[in-house]
Amino acid sequence: MVSLAHRLPMIFNTDQGAQFTSLAFTGRLAQAGVRISMDGRGRAHDNIFVERLWRSVKYEEVYPKVYETLDQAYQGFEQYFVFYNDQRPHQALSYQTPSEVYADRMTLLA
Repeated sequence: MVSLAHRLPMIFNTDQGAQFTSLAFTGRLAQAGVRISMDGRGRAHDNIFVERLWRSVKYEEVYPKVYETLDQAYQGFEQYFVFYNDQRPHQALSYQTPSEVYADRMTLLA
């Protein structure tokens, strides 16, 4: 497991669920110097992208496979996200991959 000491985000964004507003959770982030950003109450639709992503991960990667070890699960996720970002066309992106869309935007900004 990667701890905050190994990979430290600059900002942690979440909703205002009790598990994310507890002092134990927010205190650990604050102690690590991570800024906390919370969506407004009742803003469930803010999580649609993440919910759709994890639905895809579950149905395309997790459910069809049986991992024997945690290392196999990590490898499976790593391979899946390479596929998801670089090979899998997305309807919401006009059937482009996220990598293609990102590269196009970087070209426009250059």
